[in-house]
Amino acid sequence: MLKLPVTSASVFVLVRPHYPENVGAVARAMKVMGMTRLVLVKPSRLALPDHELARKMAVKSGDVLSGARCVESLSEALEGCAWAFATTSRRGVSGIWAPRRAARDAAAAAQQGASVAFVFGNEKTGLSREDLALCARAVRIPMAADQPSINLAQAAQILAYELFLVGLEQRASEKIAAAAHAAGPGNDDSGTDAASMEADDSDDVSRTNAEKPPR
Repeated sequence: MLKLPVTSASVFVLVRPHYPENVGAVARAMKVMGMTRLVLVKPSRLALPDHELARKMAVKSGDVLSGARCVESLSEALEGCAWAFATTSRRGVSGIWAPRRAARDAAAAAQQGASVAFVFGNEKTGLSREDLALCARAVRIPMAADQPSINLAQAAQILAYELFLVGLEQRASEKIAAAAHAAGPGNDDSGTDAASMEADDSDDVSRTNAEKPPR
């Protein structure tokens, strides 16, 4: 599995999840983007990592469920995290950021060795105002239709993808900088460019997928 600093530093926190299927689907959404750190805050009696339906939905992501922590409060879940982003569709919340902007800030924090949490609320009620107050920033996923929100696992997939994408861009930039440094001063030909670096990263991710049809 391709590991990037930002995906390794990111923690997904599910607050009061209700459905085990969503817990399993979130684990799968995380794993395909190189993430493994999952925390559940006061899950319902069904929404536990070892529930049969959670395991069924977490295709090839059982390790994420096995490593998930269950805690009693959001404050406990955020211990050790330098930043926390709350995902919300609630109106009247100020300082809303788009997922990509949040991902870029998370990548910058990861470069400094910090962990960053992305907090998701209950499927029906979302995050409370008390939960939002514990987070530095709020993130909202733009939608074209007049819908109240999107599915929990879908939201997790979008955030995980944005983090992974920024991580690939960061990796490509670092390769270009390293090649330019190795070439020495006065040599403008680094032997590569951003496009080829991104293609290399894409190959790393998709090589195994090309061997078999998607599930």
